[in-house]
Amino acid sequence: MTSVVVAAVQAGSTLFDTPATLAKAERYVREAAAAGARLIVLPEAFLGGYPKGLDFGVTVGSRSPEGRDVFRRYREAAVQLSGPEIARLADLAAELGVHLVAGVIERDGGTLYCTAVFIDPRHGLVAYHRKLMPTAAERFLWGQGDGSTMPAVHTEFGVLGAAICWENYMPLFRQAMYAKGVEIWCAPTVDDRDQWQATMRHVALEGRCFVIGANQYLTRADLPDDVHPIQGDAPATVLIDGGSVIVSPLGEILAGPLRGGEGVLVAELDLGDLDRSKFDFDAVGHYSRPDVFTLFADESPQHTVVPNQ
Repeated sequence: MTSVVVAAVQAGSTLFDTPATLAKAERYVREAAAAGARLIVLPEAFLGGYPKGLDFGVTVGSRSPEGRDVFRRYREAAVQLSGPEIARLADLAAELGVHLVAGVIERDGGTLYCTAVFIDPRHGLVAYHRKLMPTAAERFLWGQGDGSTMPAVHTEFGVLGAAICWENYMPLFRQAMYAKGVEIWCAPTVDDRDQWQATMRHVALEGRCFVIGANQYLTRADLPDDVHPIQGDAPATVLIDGGSVIVSPLGEILAGPLRGGEGVLVAELDLGDLDRSKFDFDAVGHYSRPDVFTLFADESPQHTVVPNQ
């Protein structure tokens, strides 16, 4: 295969209404597939929602009863990897013959995780990656992933990997993923800053990989009427302004950034660019110095209780 068409979906979740969000995901996945995409990336926390501007009643040393009830609603909207929402995405991928990488809020036991799921059209859910380090206030909502969910997923058109939002700023995580041979770097995010565009281009150049950044476009209309995000003195109508982008291994923007609304970005990737880009740089090969630098990555599952066998 010399080329593949890929897509980034830019859309906002309907907070606390996962069925409505799943219906929106299906609509945009079908649109991307109709445009010829074989790989479709959906934003961070798309199923389950990213509660931009909500404080959940948290102050240092205190949680309010009202905030606990908002968290209850948020937890109810989260999905389980074995649940019907992931099964529906798998059925959709099989029907359309596409690979999906989707951001979800995963519920496992009493903890929520910000997770990217990898769905294969033939085999369904084949891998998942839990965000290693939630950022700032995300930490009172989500747990931390461990090294056991850092997959490199092999497909007929290349090796897929995922870094969720500010994980893209973790140099050791990036190096570990480069060493796995990731060729198409999926970056579900909610970072709509202009600076994020430089990050996406840097990762593409450093990893000599294609980068697909899929962001939410979230407005106050996507929130329930009884939810009031904190946005300063003048609450904004737009809470997350997209910025989805697709970048080549030499840092060239192939599509986007998309601003000002929901939509689907589509680009055809020339897979020969992967070889062309390695001519003068390979972060884990001829441009590395293993005699000077060594990285150890613990990819074993971390369990609180280990039965005595």
